[in-house]
Amino acid sequence: MKAPFLWLVLAALPALGEHQEISLAPIGLYMQFQQPPPAAVADALKAEVDSIMRPSGLRFTWHELRAAREASVELAVITFKGRCDVIGLNPHASYTGPGTLGWTEISDGVILPFAGVDCQRIRGFLQRQLLRMPAESREEAYGRALGRVLAHELYHVFAKTINHGSCGVGKSKFTVEELLSVSLQFDAGESLALRTSETHTALERAGILKGTSSFSAEHF
Repeated sequence: MKAPFLWLVLAALPALGEHQEISLAPIGLYMQFQQPPPAAVADALKAEVDSIMRPSGLRFTWHELRAAREASVELAVITFKGRCDVIGLNPHASYTGPGTLGWTEISDGVILPFAGVDCQRIRGFLQRQLLRMPAESREEAYGRALGRVLAHELYHVFAKTINHGSCGVGKSKFTVEELLSVSLQFDAGESLALRTSETHTALERAGILKGTSSFSAEHF
């Protein structure tokens, strides 16, 4: 993914010279879905990302890419592939393995602010366990799993690293149990990397932060 995609993102934002009221947000996450998720899935996804990232001092505003109207100090564009719902789960469907659940774009060794989450593959990976849950709990659990995969990719984007941790959200591989567990966080090393990142420094310089401290089952 090269420079033209950066221009695409900037084109979706209001030009700073235009006579519009522009609010400055901490980190803007601009989302595009192949198939829009139900509200309960989207809400759980966002809440999980916010919860995982909060100890690192990073805060987000969420937008659909096509409706972007807010300038941000930092940003990332997230593409969600496939179905992002839990309708029609089939415990008997053939499934060969999880493969890549998410990804981060890299060009010439540079990590770009573009990431993706494969909703369809995560759905297939989790469907048997989701069907064992009460129907009213499935969307929240699935959205939480999507949020963990996304948080992993945002770690690569904002810490600007290809490295993985040995446990927690920064791992290179997740189990079904980890994606569906009540809680999953970054380990101390990944939290430190985010708190000392260029992104964190940029937010501090902008006055948004003031000294804040505090996945595939295969590689994403």
